[in-house]
Formats: sequence, C-alpha cells, structure tokens
Amino acid sequence: MVAEQGGPEDQKPQSDEARSAFVPPAGVEQPAAPSEDDHPTSEFALPAGLHTDPSAPTGSGAGSASAPGPGSDAIASAFVPPSGYNAQQHPPAFTPAHGIPMVRLTKEAPWQDRMRTMLRMPVTERPAPESVQRTDESGPAVPRVLDLTLRIGELLLAGGEGAEDVEAAMFAVTRSYGLDRSEPTVTFTLLSISYQPSLVDDPVTASRTVRRRGTDYTRLAAVFRLIDDITTAEHVEVSLEEAYRRLAEIRRNRHPYPGWVLTAAAGLLAGSASVLVGGGVLVFIVAAAGAMLGDRLAWLCAGRGLPEFYQFTAAAMPPAAMGIALTLTHSTDVRPSAVITGGLFALLPGRALVAGVQDGLTGYYITAGARLLEVMYFFIGIVAGVLLMLYLGVQLGAELNPEARFVPNDRPVLQILVSMTLTLAFAILLQQERSTVLAVTLNGGVAWVIYGAMAREGGISPVAATAVAAGLVGLFGQLFSRYHYSSSLPYITAAIGPLLPGSATYFGLLGVAQNEVDTGLTSLSTAVATALAIAIGVNLGSEISRLFMRVPGAVEGASRRAAKRTRGF
Repeated sequence: MVAEQGGPEDQKPQSDEARSAFVPPAGVEQPAAPSEDDHPTSEFALPAGLHTDPSAPTGSGAGSASAPGPGSDAIASAFVPPSGYNAQQHPPAFTPAHGIPMVRLTKEAPWQDRMRTMLRMPVTERPAPESVQRTDESGPAVPRVLDLTLRIGELLLAGGEGAEDVEAAMFAVTRSYGLDRSEPTVTFTLLSISYQPSLVDDPVTASRTVRRRGTDYTRLAAVFRLIDDITTAEHVEVSLEEAYRRLAEIRRNRHPYPGWVLTAAAGLLAGSASVLVGGGVLVFIVAAAGAMLGDRLAWLCAGRGLPEFYQFTAAAMPPAAMGIALTLTHSTDVRPSAVITGGLFALLPGRALVAGVQDGLTGYYITAGARLLEVMYFFIGIVAGVLLMLYLGVQLGAELNPEARFVPNDRPVLQILVSMTLTLAFAILLQQERSTVLAVTLNGGVAWVIYGAMAREGGISPVAATAVAAGLVGLFGQLFSRYHYSSSLPYITAAIGPLLPGSATYFGLLGVAQNEVDTGLTSLSTAVATALAIAIGVNLGSEISRLFMRVPGAVEGASRRAAKRTRGF
C-alpha cells in the first residue's frame, strides 16, 4: 500500500541540512537568523550575560585590567592580570626580594673545573658569558666556531678523554667566542653541538663523527694547552684563524716516539710484569721477546686493515706460545706462567676500562656502555688468542699447573723498582710527553707500595687493596694535572699498569682450557672485580681531590653540584 502524500510529516527532506541533528524538526518555528553585527569577533570574548565593570578600560595595551565586552572587537593582552587578581594578596614571587646572587667563575680555577661547574648548573642560573676572544662588529662566525669546537672535541674523545671532560672543553670554547646558548652532546662515536641565538631564532646544529681513535697523550696535552689559551687569554689572543692553525699543527705533528721504541717498550712492560709476578732473568727475556713479537704481529694485522679484535688476538698468541714452549722443556728454574702473565699485562685495555667506568659514574651511560662493550671485545680477543695456544699446549702434553700461585714476598725492593719500570714502559706506549714520564713513574711506584703493604703485609683483600691504591693514583693524578693545567690521563693511566689483573686472567683462562670451569670462572671473576676496583678507585680519587679544591663561584658556601638521580623511582 502506498502512503498518501501531502502531510508535512510524510514529506522527505529536500536537502542534506535537514538530516543534521542540530536542525529543528519540521513544524517548529525557525529562529531568526542573527545579524552579522551580533557575531563576536573573537572566540575569547566574554559570553552574553557575564557583566564586567564598565568603568574598567579596555584595549590591547599592557595596562588593560579586563577583557573587552561581547560587542567589542578589541582583544585583551595576554599579559593583562585576570579580573580576580588582587595586588595586595598576590602569591609570593619566584624571585626573592633580595634577588638571586650572581655566580662569577674565578679565573684562578682551571677551565676544567669552571666549565664542569657550568654544565652541572641549571641553565637559568648560568652566569652571562664573558667573551675572552675578540670578534668583528658583526659578531662571531657561528658556523666556524661550532666547527672548531667539534674538531677540538674529536681529538679529545679520540685520545681517551671522558665524555664529561669533552663536553666541558667544547662548552669552554664556545663561551670564549661569545656563544653562550650552546649545548654540546657527546657519545662514543658522535659529537654534536647546538647553538640558539635567542628564544625566537632558529638554532644552528652541527655534528661530527669520530671514526678513528688513537692513543697519543702528547697530542692530548697540546689540545689542552690550546683550550687553556682560548679560555684564559689575558696574555694571549687566539683568533679563529690562529686556533685553526694551531689545531692543524697538532694534527700534523708526528708521534714523539718511533715505532721501534714502542715495540721495545712493549717488551720492557711484559718483562717487568713477569718479574713482578715472580719471574727471573730468563723469564724476563722470554716474556719481552714474546711481547715484541706479538706487537709486530699486531702492527702487521693493522697494516692489512684487520679490526682491532684480530689485532689483540694476534698479539696475545706469541707470549702464550713461548710460555708453553718453556713448559715443554721441563725446566724447573723458569715460570712459564709468568711469561704468559707478562704478555697479558701489555694487552689488557686498562685505559678504555677506566674511561668507560668513569663515564658511567658521571651519568653518561650511552658512552659508558659503548666503551665497556669495546673493552669486552678486546678482552674476548685476548682470551681467544691465549686459549688457542693453551689448548694446543694441552694437546702437546704441556704440564700447565693452575695451582702455581706465585708472587713471592721476599723481594719488595725489586718489585717496587720493577713496578716503576713497568709504569715507565706503559707511559712510552701511551706516547706521553717526556716532562710527564717521571711524575707518572713515581705515581706507579707509590701505587704498588700501597698495594703491597695492604695486600701482603696487612692481609687485606687484594681487590680492596687495589681499589685503595687506584684511588691514590687518581688523587695524585688530579693534583698533578691541576698544577700543570693539563689533562689527568697522562698522570693516571700508566700508573695503574702494575695493578692490572694479569695473573688472575691467566689462571682463569688456564682453568677453562683444562676443563676446570669452576676454578677458571672464579679466577676470571676475580680479574673482573679487580678491574672494576681499579676503575672505581681512580674515579673516586679524582672526585675526592675536587672536594678539597676551591669551588669556582663567588657565593660563599656554594656546593659543587652533581647530577640529580632518580634514586630508583
């Protein structure tokens, strides 16, 4: 049946507007369309029915006290106080009445301490920059300053400096050239820096990748002298062109020691370490020969483009092979284990381990994780080379005794001298300046005296004794570096050489090779604990040294700020 047409309720809608839920149904009186003048010009206008004080002035000026009426086209300023605001009962202001004390960084403090204080200070409390270097009337060349900063940071990071020290150096350079709104960021292989001229200007960001890393503490010291001249230039003016010229000279400078001296230093280090753990003259000669052969083999692998993992594997094989050869001679006058241990001393990556743990303790976890991963790869390479030789020796019938724990207690004077010789050889391998070799050699001798007095005479745990000795190394290294206004690495890294866990590493690998996994893992865990004790002790000694130094700020009683932690939540 077809429904009749004609009723208004039966008619179909003639347009899509009738389908809207907001359209009044048919038969309801339609409201009159509002005129154009009734529409408010701003969606922030006060709604109809809300009465305001008609005597209050309206407008967009800063002195307006209320918003405009519904029929006004004027929009009130965003900085106008609300109508309910009472000046007599206002909340306390953020800034105290006496003001915020201004922090002035003293020039007497080294730039490392001043810039580290700046980095650990909230951005709102950082003092205004005092441009040390002159620039032209148009201001500093921002891209060139950022590029120079990145190149300086690259040399520092490639030389083994910690992430916090690299950031402090980059921050010091940019502030010296007048770029105070700069934020450097350092990771293991990437450096970046961002500069924002003002809150309304676009930031300028630059980055640089660190692809090659090499140990040259002479070059590191030259970079520190350049930064010191840039940041404290009362007597020296370092323009951008002069800084670039000096940086190019630093890059072009050859290493202070030739290759054959480095190879001889590797042999001296291994021989000294073998005597330190109980070897004699013959053991010294064999260990030195094995280490020099391993060093040349590693250089050969590097020349063929092999990664460092295989270089460490190749360098660990000759000392282990010579130790096994001495075992096959069935001679009772030599200690083959001392030969292998001496070779391990020359390969253990103590420098990278200390830098990795230091970055982790200072809050740079990405860089710390990458450094520790690198240490793990190096250690696995050493383990692979030594284990290959140990398995071969077991198959040939070599009598390797994992119970032969050594280091006699009746030669303290000789061991002190040998520890200093080991530190000297380590300093040469690190390409240190000749002026720093004597200080670090004495520092290494002091470290061994402290360790021997605590671990052997006092009966204290070797791990705890190692931590205390490493802490003194870090303390004295920081004092030396502050006295010479240079990096602390040349005074610390070589001095921890006598404390490295070479013997524990060897006996752990020997236990694994002879299927005594429990004994091997116990020795390896001791080696890991000793290595961590060295790294933490060095960092703790450095931090303790800063506790006794004057805080670079003018506020009395100011404390040296550190990063705030979440405390687990």
